[in-house]
Amino acid sequence: MNRWRIGVDVGGTKIAAGLVSTTGLLDERLVLPTPATEGASAILGTVQRAVETLRASLPPGDVVTGVGIGTGGVVDHARGVIVSATGLLHGWAGTRVADELHARLGLPVAIDNDGNALALGEHRFGAGRGHQDVLYVAVGTGIGGALVLGGELRRGAHHSAGELGHQPAPGAEGRPCSCGGRGHIEAAASGPSITAAYRERSGDTQVTDLRVVAARAAAGDGQAAGAIEEAATILGKVVAGLANTVDPEAVVIGGGVAQLGPILWPPLETGFRAGTLPPLADVPVLPALLGPTAAIVGAATLVADTGSAAETGSDANTAAQRETAHRTSSKEHS
Repeated sequence: MNRWRIGVDVGGTKIAAGLVSTTGLLDERLVLPTPATEGASAILGTVQRAVETLRASLPPGDVVTGVGIGTGGVVDHARGVIVSATGLLHGWAGTRVADELHARLGLPVAIDNDGNALALGEHRFGAGRGHQDVLYVAVGTGIGGALVLGGELRRGAHHSAGELGHQPAPGAEGRPCSCGGRGHIEAAASGPSITAAYRERSGDTQVTDLRVVAARAAAGDGQAAGAIEEAATILGKVVAGLANTVDPEAVVIGGGVAQLGPILWPPLETGFRAGTLPPLADVPVLPALLGPTAAIVGAATLVADTGSAAETGSDANTAAQRETAHRTSSKEHS
């Protein structure tokens, strides 16, 4: 008999889910469109359908012991509740996700911010493995982050520890940010921001995809290369400031922007080294290893492998059970 957890990544456009072994092996995976404008009940229903589909695919005797979910927004992990959420997910804020899905599935359910889920995946099975203190940075459509200190994820008093997307950034002054503010790192180094900077530099208003910018940079377009290099340098400086604060053993950079390759990493490294204090001179800046599967694998690690609900059919998912799952999961990450 094999025991599996199901990890779910809830995004604004798609919901990705997969069967994850206790050793971090991602087996079967599926992707469904997110009914983002239809409200919380529709989103929960899609997650339920994904979980049930994966569960039904298992051979006889194999069991699912729990479901872990990573999602954008601020999440109260201990209570399984969405505190606040991006406007892309209508009605998601305030949803008691753990209780609602447990009632539908009869399985232990844990939920956390997607940046935390990504960090857990990389800490346990990826680039952060073997390090007790890791600063994780996710750079994609937005910018997020997470902290693993002493082998445990630190969520903070208001569930937002490690977030750096809305830190003021030198060189980003005046640039509009997705949060409504200006001058934040997300306004300078996220995928859409780099693309916007290229449009401003080149005058080509038709470019809306970072992949086009990266391809042009690789082909020798100086304006494209300059937009990427400027963003990478600014990102490195901001990450350095946070590293000075938390003193990690390693910094792990993931997300779609981090996959731009050689054009991104040297200026990022330069910006980071220029901003760190001398004791952090040897802190490595590492590319994430798990790629697009990190959120699924990380989400699955949120759930303790107790198997209680899967084996007994219990429909109790009390706060005490979730807290026990949280403590066990935290120990597993050490």
